[in-house]
Amino acid sequence: MTVAVDAVEFVLPAELSASAPPETRGMARDEVRLMVADGGVLTHARFHELPGFLRPGDLVVVNNSAMLTAAVEAVYDGVGAILHFGTWLDDGTWTVELRDPGGVPWSGEPVEAGARVELPGGNTAVLRRPWLPGARRLWAAEVSGDVWRLLWQYGRPITYSYVAQHWSASYYRTVFASEPGSAEMPSAARPFTESLVTELVSAGVVLAPITLHTGVSSPESGEPPSPERLTVPEPTARLVNSTRAAGGRIIAVGTTVTRALESALGADDLVHPYSGWTDLVLGADRPARVVDGLITGWHAPGASHLHLLEAVAGAHTVREAYRAALDTGYLWHEFGDTALLLRP
Repeated sequence: MTVAVDAVEFVLPAELSASAPPETRGMARDEVRLMVADGGVLTHARFHELPGFLRPGDLVVVNNSAMLTAAVEAVYDGVGAILHFGTWLDDGTWTVELRDPGGVPWSGEPVEAGARVELPGGNTAVLRRPWLPGARRLWAAEVSGDVWRLLWQYGRPITYSYVAQHWSASYYRTVFASEPGSAEMPSAARPFTESLVTELVSAGVVLAPITLHTGVSSPESGEPPSPERLTVPEPTARLVNSTRAAGGRIIAVGTTVTRALESALGADDLVHPYSGWTDLVLGADRPARVVDGLITGWHAPGASHLHLLEAVAGAHTVREAYRAALDTGYLWHEFGDTALLLRP
């Protein structure tokens, strides 16, 4: 298998896209593969071995956002479609994306302001304006009725073309999920189990939550991450600061946690409680200053998340980890394998 890998560019063979949960392959959640990149050394393990790679006094920060069933069958211009719901905005509208039923970008008549999308139960969504300047993928929409009830009654988990089957929402719930609001599962936390959390705590590793509600991703376009809602509670901010002061490491479970913690960093180099929106984009121009390592899945070619990984672990570490993952058959996407990438 020939693979081209650069810092953030590579070719992903189709057979490395995980199309089904590991449970359907006879595995427990925490039996997926784990690659650990630490000090220039790559180690191959299983996720349940994670406690052996952390130290007493490390702080693992998790995202307690729970995924909404945010994909709803729709009709636009007389043609079947899927409407993906992103997040609710302060003016009462919702961000949405119209897509083809097969999980690929919309290929019908171009979407314009004022477009009316028919939804189940007699509900409608009227697309008012593109949400972000210079882009027309996500729209701010006025939705009739109770959106939360609509998603609960008619929605299903958002899927893309590499997942052909519609899996139960239970497969998309992480052990930390308690605050509904994410358009897509904060998937880095998926391999955690209750028994693994107990083992981490028993080993002297501390866990603390933030909440960041994920938006609708752009697997094809590689857009920068959209603004997202987040909360960094006071106890978590205090634990981050005390852990750093004591020489412990801050390990973020996923890009969402990394973005949240770095967004709450003040000019005094301390993390402060925060609730609101973030538009922070991490990369070469803004490296991570709080997070010492992150647990993450494997991201698609061109994904903006790759720049965030480099902001934490460095371009060389990310390049070598991705080369090794491709060479040794790691599986990609939310049902795939994982990595622990540590700051050099």
